[in-house]
Amino acid sequence: MATSSEHADNTTARGYALEGTLLEICSCGAPCPCFIGEDPDGGACYGVIAFNLERGVVEGVDVSGLTVVNVAVIPGNALAGQWRVVQLVDERASVAQHEALLRAFSGDLGGPLADLAGLVGELVAVERAPVSHGAENASGHLRVDGMVDAALEPIVASPDGAQATLHGSPFSTVAGAPAYVGKSRTFRVNLPRYGMSWSFDGRNTIQTAWHMEHRP
Repeated sequence: MATSSEHADNTTARGYALEGTLLEICSCGAPCPCFIGEDPDGGACYGVIAFNLERGVVEGVDVSGLTVVNVAVIPGNALAGQWRVVQLVDERASVAQHEALLRAFSGDLGGPLADLAGLVGELVAVERAPVSHGAENASGHLRVDGMVDAALEPIVASPDGAQATLHGSPFSTVAGAPAYVGKSRTFRVNLPRYGMSWSFDGRNTIQTAWHMEHRP
């Protein structure tokens, strides 16, 4: 049963307002060409995209503090779509929160998340799983119990210790917010039941502020 806090915001009773970070970890070199609209290294991109929701409401349901992870095989240019995706939803979500997140990220509620969902050619499966998201500015870790294990470190761009960043890229969804570029110390995906298992080290990680809102 949903808690009272899950129905705290009537302003999004028919839509959503989500804010947090987007973290991409993949098989491409750093920075990932997909993030700037170019074709992936080697012709295909094998990665995960984690949406860490620092604050969020979907149809009046508070989903703050939860994480949705898309494990994706992108067969060519990311903007051309046809992604093959397994979606992993934070197991801490209540039934109401889980259902709300699925409605939003499936594109059923319209808005910019529908555009994002339109890139998916095949949603292979949806699973609930323990998610540990400890990443900030492309530094830290992302773990989904037994399925995804990644450790990240930023790329330092100058002698004064400033991190490498991108600005104005197609997948940066907050105007003016930098996308922090890093590399994976380790990156493992273990989903053989869906034909998704890979291991890459020293490849791309990008993390940026993320915000999507839709009120029909």
